[in-house]
Amino acid sequence: MFDKLKSVDDRYEEINAQLMDPDVVSDTGRYTSLMKELKALTPIVEKYREYVKAKAAMEEARELLDEGGHDREFRELLDQEFNENRELLEAISEELKILLLPRDPNDEKSVIIEIRGGAGGDEAALFANSLYRMYTMYAESRRWKTEILNANQTELGGFKEVSFSIEGEGAYSRLKFESGVHRVQRVPETESQGRVHTSTVTVAVLPEVEDVEVEINPSDLQIDTYRAGGAGGQHVNKTESAIRITHLPTGLVVECQDERSQHKNKDKAMKILRSRLYEKMQQEQTDKIASERKLQVGTGDRSERIRTYNYPQGRVTDHRIGLTLYKIEQILNGDMSEVVEALITFDQAEKLKSSQE
Repeated sequence: MFDKLKSVDDRYEEINAQLMDPDVVSDTGRYTSLMKELKALTPIVEKYREYVKAKAAMEEARELLDEGGHDREFRELLDQEFNENRELLEAISEELKILLLPRDPNDEKSVIIEIRGGAGGDEAALFANSLYRMYTMYAESRRWKTEILNANQTELGGFKEVSFSIEGEGAYSRLKFESGVHRVQRVPETESQGRVHTSTVTVAVLPEVEDVEVEINPSDLQIDTYRAGGAGGQHVNKTESAIRITHLPTGLVVECQDERSQHKNKDKAMKILRSRLYEKMQQEQTDKIASERKLQVGTGDRSERIRTYNYPQGRVTDHRIGLTLYKIEQILNGDMSEVVEALITFDQAEKLKSSQE
């Protein structure tokens, strides 16, 4: 591990030297690429240098102890310094193991989230709206930008389905484990007997991709226009501004009707289509590598029931990691950090275990 860390440190210094070269600075593409690499290496190098410093301090304390001839008070200070640095080295070693784990190439990307009401009719649609609110409030707390790409609202204010983007550095790394079936248990307002109903909502988190990452042949697309539908809005059903794009080779269909402009709807639909195609390509690659399945907490499998939100008990349970929190109101108000951190930690632990087998 430490040979690898030394080579990472050397590469870090090499990049810093290259960034001082006027030829590199004037080459925007190369400069951007090097800056991106430097940013990825920085946390590893900083932690490695902490390790080197602590190791040197520990060895110096040990040498002084071996020399002997010191008074009792000084020996106690040396003992304390030796033990503190030894403990620090153990802690840093564990952190370095995590930092050296293979990185998900999509982690730094923005995301597109698609939420669809499942079993439960209007109640599922209302909870889809609750989840949309939860994610947008979480994004706001991290100063990420959100934008609705497409929405199909119900008369009661729920969503049959809603697609939206969250733009922010590292959004995918923190939200990728949200893909799957979210189950809600609560008493609907329309329920006169006070019975608890169970409904489900499906969430898909897709990394947002650039045109160059997914090549789409225009001849593979069937583009239809139609009049927008849904609850409310003066422009609804007035003009054929809604867009439906069918990707003929895969059968993927994307609809977008949120904007009044046909052109804007087409741009948004293409954005969603690119991300769906990219996810499909990734899933096909992952399926070929059986071992990779063990490394996933549950990204990508939309049929997996991942979490239950129980209103009567004020409980949120993530079934993949056995985490239960009695703070449903805070979580649905966007305070998701405890859940997100627990999922990331579990995923890292699983990858560490797998890498040591």
